[in-house]
Amino acid sequence: MPPEGAAAAAPPRNGMSVDVEEWFQVGAFEKTIAKSDWDSLDSRVEANTDAVLSLFAETDTRATFFTLGWVAHRHPALIRRIVDAGHEMASHGWDHQRVFTMTADQFRADLARARAAIEDAGGQAVTGYRAPSFSIDRRTPWAHMVLAESGYRYSSSVAPLRHDHYGWAESPRYAWRPLADSGLIELPVTVAQFGARRLATGGGFFRMLPAKLTDVAVGQVNRDAHGAIFYFHPWEVDPDQPRVADAPLRSRVRHYSRLGAMAGKLRGLLTRHDWGRVDHVAAEEAARLA
Repeated sequence: MPPEGAAAAAPPRNGMSVDVEEWFQVGAFEKTIAKSDWDSLDSRVEANTDAVLSLFAETDTRATFFTLGWVAHRHPALIRRIVDAGHEMASHGWDHQRVFTMTADQFRADLARARAAIEDAGGQAVTGYRAPSFSIDRRTPWAHMVLAESGYRYSSSVAPLRHDHYGWAESPRYAWRPLADSGLIELPVTVAQFGARRLATGGGFFRMLPAKLTDVAVGQVNRDAHGAIFYFHPWEVDPDQPRVADAPLRSRVRHYSRLGAMAGKLRGLLTRHDWGRVDHVAAEEAARLA
């Protein structure tokens, strides 16, 4: 209990984030749908992101939109609407290429191309980055250095767990400084901890698992005086999106399961916890690590 007459400490504000990409740009379909076919496919990112913006307006939520440069280049009016609603624009790379498939020079060029498109569309400086498919891990010892050299203040590119699709199990669970000579911080996405086991909570995991798991994870992080980092995608609120019949069964199950339930589950999550932009959480964590 705080001393008599002292105000209780406010609970940490958590970071709500949206990875803005088309339904066909996900890792699950990267071996099924060719990038050369993207412009011929049904674009649904603008309508889906507008639905997310409406949900945030309804719940008075501010968030961070980690956006592909490819999307910003094609939908600049959408990026402007996101900024005008008070949200943060951040980078998700140019076209969802995983970082560990690039060289350091290719990564640097990808960052520059994406940032130019996002800043041109939104008129807001981009200082945050999230790697596609959380693809900064032990295979990319140079990635954080490139981000720091490129002027980024924070990254939220690590999933601190072991998973068949991604993960860096040895990563700290909470914010950490990957470089001794830089102020750049890494904000791993939030996982639930049960003994030695970590369970993912965002995106498809949130759709398919009980919402209580995410509530537990957020509570664990907040009790340790940190802000949780949650993520999802606009296509996850779109149950009517096209089906990719020739994708692997596991990919189809992960991508399409419980899409119709997502909006309602998100609305509940937004009302049960205190959410804000990821750059605000990053600033708080940077002060803690100073």
